[in-house]
Amino acid sequence: MVKLNNKTLSDLPANIAVPTYDRSALTAGIVHIGLGNFHRAHQAWYLHRLMQNGQALDWAIVGAGVRPNDETRRLELLEQDYLNTLIELDPSGISAEVTGAMIDFVPVTADNAPLIARMAQADIRIVAMTVTEGGYYIDPVTKAFDANHPDIQHDAANPTTPKTPFGAMAAALKIRRDTGVGPFTGLCCDNLQGNGAILRQTVVSLARLSDPDLADWIDANCSFPNSMVDCIVPATGPTEIALAHELGIEDLAPVTHENFRQWIIEDDFCAGRPDWDKAGAVFTDDVHAYEMMKIRILNGGHQIIVGAAEVLGIETISGCMSNSAIAAFFNKVALNEIVPHVHPVPGRTPESYVELISSRFANPRIVDTTRRVAFDGSSRHPGFVIPSIRDGLAAGTPIEGLALTEAAWARMCEGTREDGSTIQPNDPFWTDLQVAAKAAKDDPAKWIAQDQFYGDLANEPRFAEAFDKWLRLIWAEGMTAALKTYLAA
Repeated sequence: MVKLNNKTLSDLPANIAVPTYDRSALTAGIVHIGLGNFHRAHQAWYLHRLMQNGQALDWAIVGAGVRPNDETRRLELLEQDYLNTLIELDPSGISAEVTGAMIDFVPVTADNAPLIARMAQADIRIVAMTVTEGGYYIDPVTKAFDANHPDIQHDAANPTTPKTPFGAMAAALKIRRDTGVGPFTGLCCDNLQGNGAILRQTVVSLARLSDPDLADWIDANCSFPNSMVDCIVPATGPTEIALAHELGIEDLAPVTHENFRQWIIEDDFCAGRPDWDKAGAVFTDDVHAYEMMKIRILNGGHQIIVGAAEVLGIETISGCMSNSAIAAFFNKVALNEIVPHVHPVPGRTPESYVELISSRFANPRIVDTTRRVAFDGSSRHPGFVIPSIRDGLAAGTPIEGLALTEAAWARMCEGTREDGSTIQPNDPFWTDLQVAAKAAKDDPAKWIAQDQFYGDLANEPRFAEAFDKWLRLIWAEGMTAALKTYLAA
């Protein structure tokens, strides 16, 4: 087994693809905040593909993070010269490659001083991020900026020592403005509808709390393109590390992923960009249609299946699709209740996308846990599922399965499975969700009264009555009985 680093690349097994470019000649162009598995399997891979063709050699990635555990990741990657093993898990077989587009990782400190200093340097022209859907300090229902969050209040009062990545971006942009370096592009790579607009809102609104002139300068000079990203990338644990070992590589942080990637980007970069389209990304003025299809069907589809699966004790997404009732539930809800509100995109109809997602979810080599996908439902349901409910109510199309999805989430948040085992806390607001879920066992209206998620939906009789019916049935007869009742209708 070969320990991964620059010196050992030539010692790796012959079937492992490695960088063919001179990594010592790479120069930085991008800071990426939130350097988790998804980024390394997706955005960094696109850049690596360009570098393999001798392009974008001045766009290398500098990793960054703002959480204490990001320092652990930094040290792991530093030990292997920031190289990454990507293991593709195709149903027909496994393949692997080592990517090298990342060349540095900023030390993680509480005041974010190293991150601010690095983003302020002239070679950095894009600051990208993957910090999860719930990390943008917005109201889940209205999508308005949450100026009252303690983190935001801290950054407004301490703009030179911020806690958040957005405060760090604003601080770096102030230095760039004052020194004449100029703006950079903020590129959001999280699953949010209009994610570039949301990133702009968060950075500009935060800056405005302490420096209105800076906020105006950022808003006028920086660009924040919308984008849509897609690739199923499980978390790394002992199984994934062991898989790398089986391939002959000692990698402290290997990444497994499916054999599918998609990246749709609005071409709005104020300081230049790599030609990612030459590696398969798509630049378009209509990101919205692509992101609507993906967020509603794939991300929404994940939430459709995981509530029921957690209650039934099904541990993986492929396991969900092996359960005939859950698989049929996903397909019926997606085709009948989501597809009517999704427009086709070039080369893909919503119906064919449902078929694609069903097969991707069912990939048995992808060990994507139900628990991982169910995490942070308090952000994911308002972002991925509830908009389809609103569309269905407005258009008069069916919403019964979506109401059942919400009832399954409520049942999951009660905190026990049908076999009596405990569901461990899995949401930033788990305590509040559990209180509401326990109250809803006898009075379902208590769950949808959480207007921070549902807004005024509790006052919509068609949804409220369906939700009441499904949650009562789940508690009375069980999750499988509720799914089968829906499927039989």
